[in-house]
Amino acid sequence: MTLRTKGLVIAAVHVAIVCTLGAKLLVDRTIRPRVWVEVEPYDPDLPIRGRYLSLQVKATARGFADSGQPGEWSHALLSVEDDRLIATRTETDAGEPVRVRSAGADATVVLAAPIAYFIPEHVDDPSRTPGLMVEVTLPRKGPPRPIRLGVRNGDRITPLDL
Repeated sequence: MTLRTKGLVIAAVHVAIVCTLGAKLLVDRTIRPRVWVEVEPYDPDLPIRGRYLSLQVKATARGFADSGQPGEWSHALLSVEDDRLIATRTETDAGEPVRVRSAGADATVVLAAPIAYFIPEHVDDPSRTPGLMVEVTLPRKGPPRPIRLGVRNGDRITPLDL
């Protein structure tokens, strides 16, 4: 086998790996639950990584009413119910790390790991838009994966054309 042939085989293997990852993400987007979630943006531009929004995902807390205090860290399993992201407290380290935002009957949490949403250079920074939402896919494991940004207007969410 010549050096050129070896190089082409290695390139073909790399392309196949990237394509299988892309296919897995598309399949997850098709079959896994999707939901619009409220987010808190911060750090909209980092020269090393390009132009992106770093978004902290908010979720409705379940099982935090009795023991969860604002600022406390815990772990929660994520699910989608009635078009809302639900974070159910676990007593183990299973699930996603979360920080309690508000306690009580209407407790909310934010995911510890922010998600990144990359935006084009020519678009105005949408992080300053009031009512910013992001549609996410909820994979079997790991944090939610962002699909698109939107803005909440009352009960309607209007996707942003980026």
